[in-house]
Amino acid sequence: LTERLTPRRARELSCRRAGERVTEGKAAARKEAEEEPSRAPPPVITFSGSRPNGSKGLRRQKRDWVIPPINVAENSRGPFPQMLVSIRSDQDKDISIRYSITGVGADQPPNEVFNIDPVLGKMFVTKPLDREHRSSYHLRAHAVDMNGNQVENPIDLYIFVIDMNDNRPEFKNQVYNGSVDEGSKPGTYVMHVSAFDGDDNTTANGMVRYRILSQMPHSPIPNMFTINSETGDIVTVAPGLDREKVSQYTIIVQATDMEGNLNFGLSNTATAIITVTDINDNPPMLTSRTFSGEVPENRVDLAVANLTVIDADQPHSPNWNAVYRIISGDPSGHFTIRTDPVSNDGLVTVMKPVDFEMNRAFMLTVVVSNQAHLASGIQSALQSTAGVTISVQDVNEPPYFPTNPKHIRFEEGVPAGTSLTTFSASDPDRLQMQQTIRYSKLSDLADWLSINRTNGQIVTTAMLDRESIYVKNNIYEATFLATDNGSPAASGTGTLQIYLIDINDNPPALIPRESQICERVNKNVHGVNITAADADTDPNAGPFVFELPNFPSSIRRNWTISRISGDFARLGLRYQIYLEPGVYEVPVIVSDSGNPPLSNRSVIKVKVCPCDEHGDCTTLGAVAAAGLGTGAIISILICIIILLSEFIVLLCVCVCVCVCVQAWCCCFVVWMKRREKERHTKQLLIDPEDDVRDNILKYDEEGSQLQQPDSLEHIISKPPGVRRVDERPVIPESQYPIRPVVPHPGDIGDFIHEGLRAADNDPTAPPYDSLLVFDYEGSGSTAGSVSSLNSSSTGDQDYDYLNDWGPRFKKLADMYGGGED
Repeated sequence: LTERLTPRRARELSCRRAGERVTEGKAAARKEAEEEPSRAPPPVITFSGSRPNGSKGLRRQKRDWVIPPINVAENSRGPFPQMLVSIRSDQDKDISIRYSITGVGADQPPNEVFNIDPVLGKMFVTKPLDREHRSSYHLRAHAVDMNGNQVENPIDLYIFVIDMNDNRPEFKNQVYNGSVDEGSKPGTYVMHVSAFDGDDNTTANGMVRYRILSQMPHSPIPNMFTINSETGDIVTVAPGLDREKVSQYTIIVQATDMEGNLNFGLSNTATAIITVTDINDNPPMLTSRTFSGEVPENRVDLAVANLTVIDADQPHSPNWNAVYRIISGDPSGHFTIRTDPVSNDGLVTVMKPVDFEMNRAFMLTVVVSNQAHLASGIQSALQSTAGVTISVQDVNEPPYFPTNPKHIRFEEGVPAGTSLTTFSASDPDRLQMQQTIRYSKLSDLADWLSINRTNGQIVTTAMLDRESIYVKNNIYEATFLATDNGSPAASGTGTLQIYLIDINDNPPALIPRESQICERVNKNVHGVNITAADADTDPNAGPFVFELPNFPSSIRRNWTISRISGDFARLGLRYQIYLEPGVYEVPVIVSDSGNPPLSNRSVIKVKVCPCDEHGDCTTLGAVAAAGLGTGAIISILICIIILLSEFIVLLCVCVCVCVCVQAWCCCFVVWMKRREKERHTKQLLIDPEDDVRDNILKYDEEGSQLQQPDSLEHIISKPPGVRRVDERPVIPESQYPIRPVVPHPGDIGDFIHEGLRAADNDPTAPPYDSLLVFDYEGSGSTAGSVSSLNSSSTGDQDYDYLNDWGPRFKKLADMYGGGED
């Protein structure tokens, strides 16, 4: 049958049989070691009948030939070397054979654990073996002739180390910790312990069994727990676990090998600590059935009573934390009970102020429980409920105003001494304290009111004015103080709000007060729009009535006013009326719609000036309207042209300059007298201190020829509101004909007239009251200063210095230097 099997199947079958025989060999060796008879002689192992390839007389090897294993007990005491087996070849009768072994423990580390006599074939073990270090060895035996030729096929030798009970069980931990709820039923799992034995666990040497040696304390019985001898699981065996009596148990557990045989087995011990965990099996109990406390009225966040409680459960746990509730006696929610986290006491605290006049005492019913629910089967005792009596103490309460704030309505303008209302307070202490109240004023920004000290009557001390800055949204507000005569005195405040009804006590005023109008009426410009401002409100304000006064008659003759709407009118010149440029004061009478209406005569300062087609004042018009005549303007321009000439030109035309200066000075002095007179009769549109007409002026290229623009197109083409005549234009300057450096004396007149014409037609020439800029004049000049020509805008002028100017100025000196005439 074996020959018919495939090689693979044959190998599997051979291996299976070999394994069975190895197992049988191990069992037999174990049995021999246990029976302990007189030691038998070592077995002899003979090589199989097969020969190596190429040898004479070959015979077929049996496929199932297996050498029985060699068993060696561990920890043998010797003597060493100790013979294990004898190996021989059946050819040792014919030739000399040499034997050897190879493998781990022979020629491989650990070396020389086993050796063999090469001539006799006896194999020895040289030292004790340790199964826990190495449980088996696989060696191979060889047979060769004297020449080293193999005479037998190698055979496999299996050496098994037979286990001895030389290891105690070892616990993984020396101390084990577990827990179990108090009140647990028998059979409740607690914890697990385990031990390891290094011996063979397939034999009794490595089979460990557990048992409990002791339990501390013994309450309620000494064997509250048991342990599974094979698994090491500890469970409860009896009822009665109570954390409040015993909170922890200490158990000594023993582990023994040899299946727990105390006579032959080795043992070891460990400690198991079992903690009994708390359950809520003890309800909180109030220490008394009644508690009491006191509370002052009108106080909050104040602890007024202390409730004490006891609980046997674990402190500061949900099973111990107390929760208090008020179940009756406080329908309005004046009180609450807070738990002290340290002592677990209940603090009765005032949440809403109590009133002695309403409640003199409170009878509360309080119940206490734990934060955690009671364990099943535990009933709450009756002592978890108690009564709390809270007495209310009377204190001096401040007076209060029943209506606060108090609203009243009055017309403005009521005279001083008018009684407005009685603003009285009430005293809440009406049961035990009889007190009087006194009143005083706390806040009265306008100082319009006074209050009677005893009865709280409010009287005006000044006229009420709705238009006052202290009135907001028609309401004037004042605050008063009411104080009782208690000990200590208490006071309360009240606010009085007076709604002031408007009366027509403010006449209207015109807006704007200053404006500008063209000297001639055209189709584009019709006049000045005006309106009125009235501090009163409807119906004492608009619509307004605008009209011109009958006196002086020139007002209605030159001006007209027309109604645009109820609040607006237009002031303008009458058609075909021409007025000289200047500033005119036009009175206008405006009336409101009050009953009766109030009127006001207001004056509008209107500046009349020449205008272009767009209704804007022209450059010359603005200058003329400011108050200068044409002659003064021409004289100033002539002087400017002369001052801009070269120094050589000035020397040549000195005579002409003197004449011009004389004429200019005459005009200038006359103009000064005229302006001084006008300042006393008519104010300018600007403050005199802001008048810049005597300030710095801007002139062009003083070191070159006099300049004159070729055209005015760059000025006329600008849109309205863009033109400026007070600064040098940014356009390229025109070129002017070059005049001779030293003009002919006969041409002086033409030179002056030409300069005058150029100045009149030069749009870049700034007005005399604008900021003018001079060009660079050079490092110095031999000409004298002209600062003596400056005029004074205020006071009398001393003209005696004209006598020093020579005969050409004698006339001026006689006219002004001699006195006021």
